[in-house]
Parts: sequence; C-alpha cells; structure tokens
Amino acid sequence: MISLTDAAAAKVQEIREAEDLGTQGLRVRVLGGGCSGFTYDLFFEDETTELDQTYESHGIPLYIDMMSFQYLEGTEIDYVEGLYGAGFKFINPQAKATCGCGSSFAA
Repeated sequence: MISLTDAAAAKVQEIREAEDLGTQGLRVRVLGGGCSGFTYDLFFEDETTELDQTYESHGIPLYIDMMSFQYLEGTEIDYVEGLYGAGFKFINPQAKATCGCGSSFAA
C-alpha cells in the first residue's frame, strides 16, 4: 500500500483546486536516474491502465504502475516545509540508500 500524510493530501488537494484539475488522481512512479539510481515522479492524471495498482488516500486516487510498485510498496508520501524549501518527501521502506538531496534512492 502507498499512502499520503494529512499534509501531503492537503497540498495535493490545494494544487488540484488551484489548477482546476477536478478529481484527477496522482500518478506516483519511479524512474531510473539520479545520483543514487532511481528518482521519484509525481504528476496528475485521470487515466489508468489494467497494469496499474490503484489506491486511495485521504480521498486522493493514487496510480502506480507495476514496475514502480515493486520499489514503492509501503511508501508514505509527506509534504514538508523548512528552511531549505518545501516539497514532497517519500518515506520509503524499500530504499536502501538515499542521496544527500533526498531526490533519489537506491533499492
């Protein structure tokens, strides 16, 4: 399962409303690249395929393709604000290492 914290769900809802995206879901995926091997990718989407895992967290639909799911199972997505900026943070039990900037991971 993949979930959003209260803060992440509120930010996703805020962005959906600001960009007039209706009830589009959040596509969560893993891409090759970054200094540790894999990077996270988030974007809004309203279509799924039969190969997607579909979840709902705080009323937000989450779509994960099968390749990404193997690296994301059990992940919680948070939204944090701090001195160095704000953004989504992935708490991923599958990650064996992360880079210093936190935007990529090794599995």
